[in-house]
Formats: sequence, C-alpha cells, structure tokens
Amino acid sequence: MLSSSNDLVFATVDGQPLNPDGVSQRFERLVARSGLPPVRLHDLRHGAATIGLSAGVSMKAISEQLGHATSRSRPTATPQ
Repeated sequence: MLSSSNDLVFATVDGQPLNPDGVSQRFERLVARSGLPPVRLHDLRHGAATIGLSAGVSMKAISEQLGHATSRSRPTATPQ
C-alpha cells in the first residue's frame, strides 16, 4: 500500500521512510533464520533482473525498473 504522504511502498506506521540500515539488518536476520545461504539484500535486484530476462522482459524495461540510466548490459564473466 502506498504511503500517501511520501508515495512510499514501504513506510513506518506514521508514513515516514523506513531506516535503510534497519531494513538491511532485519533482512540479514531473516536470511540467517531461514537456513538459506547468505545473500545480500542488494543481490535480490540481480535475481529480479535475471528472472525478468529469463521471462522475456526487455533489457530496457528491466533497466528502467531498477532505476539504471542506460540499458547497457555488462558481462558476468571475463572471456578466457
């Protein structure tokens, strides 16, 4: 639900932005409790982009969704 005062998707009960450090710490605790391998919150962006590409979403649309200035892709490995 969007917070009406700041157009935020996630906000405190009084509509203020969440503290980024608090969100990251909470995420780390949830990952640790889940028993899954360690993953950073930022890594979810890469996962979402990969899933989008696999589903046929255009690179341009994914770049816009992630807030990138360009849709230029970067290689994931250096050629040998």
